[in-house]
Amino acid sequence: MAGGNAIRGSRVGAGPMGEAERGESAPRVQIAYFCANDHVVKPSFATTERDEVPLEWDCPRCGGPAGLDRLNPPTPTRSEPYKTHLAYVKERRTDAEGEALLSEALEALRARRSGT
Repeated sequence: MAGGNAIRGSRVGAGPMGEAERGESAPRVQIAYFCANDHVVKPSFATTERDEVPLEWDCPRCGGPAGLDRLNPPTPTRSEPYKTHLAYVKERRTDAEGEALLSEALEALRARRSGT
């Protein structure tokens, strides 16, 4: 049996979404950005003046920066590799300091275990 719900499948406030209800769209322009890996990105901007668009854009394919000049794309920024906790400790202490701290900690541990 068919239900008598006349608004099945629609939301409260849903209606025709046209230009009359939303208002007029701003004029759009597509600007081409070029990255160092020969990728082309063409985002849309709601402007017609080239001075108001950003000079660089992130490339969605490789994550590098993309610029407006095809012949001279921006170089990717060099990021520091991931460092472990041990790498940071080794930057702060020499091997001799590490050995001294280790022997001190072992002596304290042995003293606790022996009960003295």
